[in-house]
Amino acid sequence: MSWLKHIRWDAKGLVPVIAQEQGSNDVLMFAWMNREALQKTAELGRAVYFSRSRNKLWFKGEESGHVQIVHEIRMDCDNDVLLLKVTQLGHEPGIACHTGRHSCFFNLYENGAWKVTEPVLKDPQTIYK
Repeated sequence: MSWLKHIRWDAKGLVPVIAQEQGSNDVLMFAWMNREALQKTAELGRAVYFSRSRNKLWFKGEESGHVQIVHEIRMDCDNDVLLLKVTQLGHEPGIACHTGRHSCFFNLYENGAWKVTEPVLKDPQTIYK
């Protein structure tokens, strides 16, 4: 796994990851990966992240069914940020955010305040059991 050695992991052995929807190029979410999560993502072709709050691997969609199929894994010029090009499954349109929205980036700064720009597509109470 020599390709993993090229990544500049932080002091905790993590790297930040941005998930971007293939086709629309919408930025869906931001998360973290450790070496094992990235290796599994490459092997399985689906997004596997590292949950810092639970201190364990997080297979995207394991509870919600909102799985991310990974088409490309890209690394930035400093080797310290990854970009996944994904197809978001489990709902049409795809839901990537735990709030039931398409993207986690639904708050827009405008005129000194935050404005919600995306609707809730599915009630989170019905997504997570």
